[in-house]
Amino acid sequence: MAWRCSGQTNTELVNNLCDAGIIGNDRVADAMRQTDRGRYVNGRGLSAYTDAPDSIGYNATISAPHMHAHALEQLKDFLLPGMHALDVGSGSGYLTAAMARMVGAEGKAVGVEHIEELVKRSLENVKSDDPRLLTEGRVVFAAVDGRKGFPEHAPYNCIHVGAAAEYIPDELIAQLAAPGRMVIPVGREHDHQGFYQVDKREDGSVEKKELFGVMYVPLTDRHHQIGR
Repeated sequence: MAWRCSGQTNTELVNNLCDAGIIGNDRVADAMRQTDRGRYVNGRGLSAYTDAPDSIGYNATISAPHMHAHALEQLKDFLLPGMHALDVGSGSGYLTAAMARMVGAEGKAVGVEHIEELVKRSLENVKSDDPRLLTEGRVVFAAVDGRKGFPEHAPYNCIHVGAAAEYIPDELIAQLAAPGRMVIPVGREHDHQGFYQVDKREDGSVEKKELFGVMYVPLTDRHHQIGR
């Protein structure tokens, strides 16, 4: 089904994701229509509007559009105006920008990425998309180890992790607001990986559940990622 969602334009891609039932929320659809994927890919691989992951260099990928849609759908109740979001492994900056549009002018989306070159590129991508997201402080990027989160802007109403962790980092759970939600792929490379939803309740208790199987690049450090 996912490949059938490919389009010739960003609008057609999002419309196809809606028709397939992957996007069911108008706010998610609007955010993805406003965030043109064509501004966030390197242009050397697949079409920007193909519903498949694509390389962005440094052994990193931009996730398939249907996975970005799934993530935003799962997080939509925690991406309300004024909320704070953390995007771990932000790569090209695409999902960080989409999250920023969902949390609005009073909210903030923070993208963390341990490849400095990708952080620079993501800044350029967002600037070409809508520079006000940066100048108004609605989008912030940092070159840090995303496995440790980014305490400076915590707590976060939601966290998205864009690479597969062998286990769910305690540091990320600690930086979730209560209530708050994280989506994260979990599992070893070349082994079973699951897309997990992690909910922190108001009393601080945590519930984890696997939503479906996935295949992601590993969440690791710069040395191991560049050397893969």
